[in-house]
Amino acid sequence: MTQSTLTYNGFYSESPRPGILGWLLSTDHKRIGIMYLCCITTMFIVGACLGIAIRLELIAPGPTIMGPQTYNATFTVHGIIMIFMFIIPSVPAAFGNLVLPIQIGARDVSFPKVNLISWYCYVIGAVLALFSIFTGTGAPDTGWTFYVPFSTHTNTNVSLAAFAAFMLGFSSILTGINFVTTIHRLRAKGMTWGRLPMFVWTLYATAWIQVLATPMLGITLVLVILERTFGAGLFDAARGGDPIMFQHLFWIYSHPAVYIMILPGMGVISEVIPVFARKPLFGYWAMAFSSLAIAFAGSLVWAHHMYASGMSDFAILVFSFLTFIVAIPSAIKVFNWVSTLYKGSIELAPPMLYALSFIFNFSIGGLGGLALGAAASDIHLTDTTFVVGHFHYTMFGGLGFAFFAALHYWLPKFTGRMYNHKIAVIAWALLFVGFNVTYMAMQAVGIQGMPRRYYDYLPEFFPLNLVSTIGSWVLAIGLIMMFVNLWQGMRKGPVVGKNPWGAATLEWTVPSPPPMDNFGPDDPVVTRGPYEFKGVVADEY
Repeated sequence: MTQSTLTYNGFYSESPRPGILGWLLSTDHKRIGIMYLCCITTMFIVGACLGIAIRLELIAPGPTIMGPQTYNATFTVHGIIMIFMFIIPSVPAAFGNLVLPIQIGARDVSFPKVNLISWYCYVIGAVLALFSIFTGTGAPDTGWTFYVPFSTHTNTNVSLAAFAAFMLGFSSILTGINFVTTIHRLRAKGMTWGRLPMFVWTLYATAWIQVLATPMLGITLVLVILERTFGAGLFDAARGGDPIMFQHLFWIYSHPAVYIMILPGMGVISEVIPVFARKPLFGYWAMAFSSLAIAFAGSLVWAHHMYASGMSDFAILVFSFLTFIVAIPSAIKVFNWVSTLYKGSIELAPPMLYALSFIFNFSIGGLGGLALGAAASDIHLTDTTFVVGHFHYTMFGGLGFAFFAALHYWLPKFTGRMYNHKIAVIAWALLFVGFNVTYMAMQAVGIQGMPRRYYDYLPEFFPLNLVSTIGSWVLAIGLIMMFVNLWQGMRKGPVVGKNPWGAATLEWTVPSPPPMDNFGPDDPVVTRGPYEFKGVVADEY
């Protein structure tokens, strides 16, 4: 299909309400997914700008572009935005809403109105978090972890930021409930558990973590607000409280949250690799059950964040052992992706390049996680920039690159247009090189002993900090090029047909963009698996 004019607008033009109200009051999962995508991308750009400012401040010892208090506020707001407004909701809320119902043959999610409420909770949380920067007695300066006793004593606007995170967590719980119910109740005829796309399996495992673990974060943040407002004494040792209890409560949610962040990204990669290798996904059931195993085992290892906080040798041994257990299902996924690539007819299209980058970055991040899970090495590395580098390798190099893969893979389906592939490849190369230069240098200077969150540092840490900052500029150029290319592709790119990649899952059987009811008058009947490519032909564009 080569015409340059998009004559079919699908769900963009089929709303019962015209104008902006047709979006703000819509319960259609695709419109809500697009609204999530716009908000999340905006917050990512804001968070990325703050991250570049942090790197610029650290380009050399001593003050460069900001003072110590501004630096503390900048890395705190950067963390809150990136964790609660980008990484956690990015793939599940945006692409989960866009793709999940169509992939299982449903016309919408189980609770469409709850789905819309979830989006409003996200927006309210995001607005409150931004308000916390400019109101009160100063932007929050605690870091995204809100550690006590500092968070209960600082005079900055921590209470509003904590309430914003509470609202964002509430949004995540509602999304999780909706997805679990939808997958159980609304699968099309013939869509057995053995025919679910792997993206759906990972969203299913993620949704259970959202439902079961996120309330713990909400309770913890409410307790911090009570402590600050009424002096409840829950975390104040002078009043019989225990500051270590906060860390336990916080990490009981926040470590499983790492898997809320990464599992949907793994689902994206599991969709992209078989399509561009033209092979069925290797080890389907191993991949499905490894998602559930990661979700379960990941909920048992929170205390490996607290070896340096003080705990018994027996507890350290147990949590270290459990941390290594989590590596097994994660390794199963990596091995199965590589096995799927083996002897495949590999096409290095932009989504595939981001998927391969995910495997590389996530493997480095995972190996760094093992170093932090072992008590002996963790005692040396904890609270150094190695932890920051490891975290970014796992989250940005993992989930971030999976998000970019999803943008390049599914945006043609939901916009009906294709982007420029040459520019996309150049942007990917800049992103990959810039990312690795930035965070590899950060890990290296962390091994040398540079503490994280510090405003200033010793002169011997200067060379690697300079390299890291230069890498962040390359990364920023790649991001700008990628977003501009995608934006221009959505507006003026070549029109695509139903299936430009030759994929076999259900979303590629409906028009691009999909109609409001997804499948027309008749519900689909599924007769084959999601990675059976025999007879599937890619549309030209």
